[in-house]
Amino acid sequence: MTIPTALTAAEAERLAAQVAELERERKHLLAVIEILKEVSTSLHFIDILQGIARKLGETFGLDRCSIFLAERGGKSVRLVASYEDPTIRNYVVDLERYPELKRAMQTGETVFIPDAANDPSLKHVKGELINRRVKSITVVPITWRSAAIGAIFLRTFRDGPTFSDEDVGFVQVVASLTAQALRNAHRYERLAQRHRDTDEAMRRMELERVALLAFLRRLLGAFGEREGPWAEGLLSHASTGELDRLVGVALAVIQEEAKGR
Repeated sequence: MTIPTALTAAEAERLAAQVAELERERKHLLAVIEILKEVSTSLHFIDILQGIARKLGETFGLDRCSIFLAERGGKSVRLVASYEDPTIRNYVVDLERYPELKRAMQTGETVFIPDAANDPSLKHVKGELINRRVKSITVVPITWRSAAIGAIFLRTFRDGPTFSDEDVGFVQVVASLTAQALRNAHRYERLAQRHRDTDEAMRRMELERVALLAFLRRLLGAFGEREGPWAEGLLSHASTGELDRLVGVALAVIQEEAKGR
């Protein structure tokens, strides 16, 4: 019988690191599953983005997680989803106030600032970052066809867990899923708008038909009242029968056309 020997300090540390890595991977996988469920249950992009921001915030215990979409002109972005304040849905942000966000949007590359309070590019908000106990800032662009159409902004607490390279890689995967979800939502909304336009065109055509028939009825009624009784008695019996037959054929043709045949 072999008696297990006690682990050395180095072995115990290595085993603890492996367990922590497995736990991190499990957390990432569960978050991806939840995000995919969120994406698949809604085709409205605001709801999709809010669900993604919430899930990222909960997964990493973030101080802030926001999702921005690009505005025309490139000088501003629109805050459309926020973990810390879900009521914010449509707020225009000047990129000059957020150099890290501006850099990610312009370069299409992830920006990672491990020590935000002491970063030279953020010295204009150093006091706020210290008061909020901010540790790191990560901005991952949301790209479509090599162009940045938005960004995911994440901010960690100073006394919270470290945001690792693996975590950044995971958020990049989420950004890719977000871009595809936005594309699908855009296609859906465009298709829905096309259907609405078609329905509106059909409704206008129906109103035009009703108005034309109403006009013809009134015109013929007014003409009959002016001329007196219709002088159909002057026509021969054969002519009257032929008129009835032609009216029947015309109505049959109209009914078939209405069926779209």
